[in-house]
Amino acid sequence: MQYTLGSVAGTEIRTVETSSPFAPHPNLGDGVNHNVAQSEIEGGVHLSRLCEGDQLEIRTENRHYWLVYHGRGRALLSGHPQFCPQPVMVRIHGSTWGGSMIKAEYIGRGMRLEFRHPDYKTIVTSRILDIWERNPAA
Repeated sequence: MQYTLGSVAGTEIRTVETSSPFAPHPNLGDGVNHNVAQSEIEGGVHLSRLCEGDQLEIRTENRHYWLVYHGRGRALLSGHPQFCPQPVMVRIHGSTWGGSMIKAEYIGRGMRLEFRHPDYKTIVTSRILDIWERNPAA
């Protein structure tokens, strides 16, 4: 798993790899290790496990989003009255705990979705309450 420890002007500062989601990393503080473990406990979606066309419904504290995955971190996203009232192609960065550390290519409960919009640039949502995979045939 990869965790980006920060970024400046969209450029990653440092990425740390861990082999187990619950093994504390010796170079990270207790608070960071706690957040990483908690994200695995609360659950979420690793983008690497999605196929093109997979659909997610994401409920945050303030909005209800619909996402259609298009591979390589790209997705059609809708659900915000200003940023994406109609589906718009965005780049999913991952999820944050509200600070500069991001769990890359992951959408996690209890975290905030971060994505890059073509017009509004980087957007961070309110806290994610739930995520559902939607079957397009249903």
